Amino acid sequence: MSVATLAPPVQAYDRQSGPLDYLSASRLKTWQDCRLKFYFKYVERLPTATSPALFVGQIVHKVLQQWNLRRWRGEASDIETLWPVFSEHWLQDQPEDGIDWKGKEDEQKEKAWNMLEHYLEQTPIPLAEKPEAVEVVVERDFIAAGLPPLKGVIDLVRQGGRIVDFKTTAQTPNVKQVAHLNEIQLSCYAVLYREATGHPESGMELHHLVKTKTPKLVVTPLSPMTPDQGRRLMAVMESYVQGVEAEDFVPSPGLHCSYCDFFDQCRAWKGGSK
Repeated sequence: MSVATLAPPVQAYDRQSGPLDYLSASRLKTWQDCRLKFYFKYVERLPTATSPALFVGQIVHKVLQQWNLRRWRGEASDIETLWPVFSEHWLQDQPEDGIDWKGKEDEQKEKAWNMLEHYLEQTPIPLAEKPEAVEVVVERDFIAAGLPPLKGVIDLVRQGGRIVDFKTTAQTPNVKQVAHLNEIQLSCYAVLYREATGHPESGMELHHLVKTKTPKLVVTPLSPMTPDQGRRLMAVMESYVQGVEAEDFVPSPGLHCSYCDFFDQCRAWKGGSK
């Protein structure tokens, strides 16, 4: 796999296509979280507002993407050179309909930059280590299994085939739970990496940038995808396709409802998808 300098992931493939046109980690995760939420997001395609947390996560990812690309090119990639990148994205990437900052935009901007500074100071990735791939779009055909293709964008592949996924969070992650909660996403990336390279990944890492008062970095190293994990991914993909075909769009109430973009629509749901 070679590094690809690509357009932003949202433009890399059509995320507004039908729910059975392709599979992705985000679609499978939404399906697992709540099938009615999936319906509102991927079938009805209801618009949602950009939250401060989502915007901060997007900006952090874009700056880290540039950090990785600059390391691959052999360009300056220190904190000082990335500040203008951060500032430019913060100004230019604001959505047209705005963000409800509740008067705390400056505070959120400072926290975002502090997270990045802390990451660049504490990252386990050596500055001189050239990435194997950065934000690369990969696809795998599943016609033989009677399933749509699987598509994804891998944040970073380190030298030797180690897959890295960056995440921003407001709370320190539970190390015992993150492997379980992110298994489907990482298994998707492992399948895609193997498709692109012809050999298995050497391992995986979750890099959580924690937006606490004092920023934290939690790195969780994980082993390559096991055969059991591969079988579980196939079972999830098959369940997804069967459920979408059957229009099995039912809600899954839980703690996640408190921050769901479709809470009001869910409360008004009348028990059908039409």
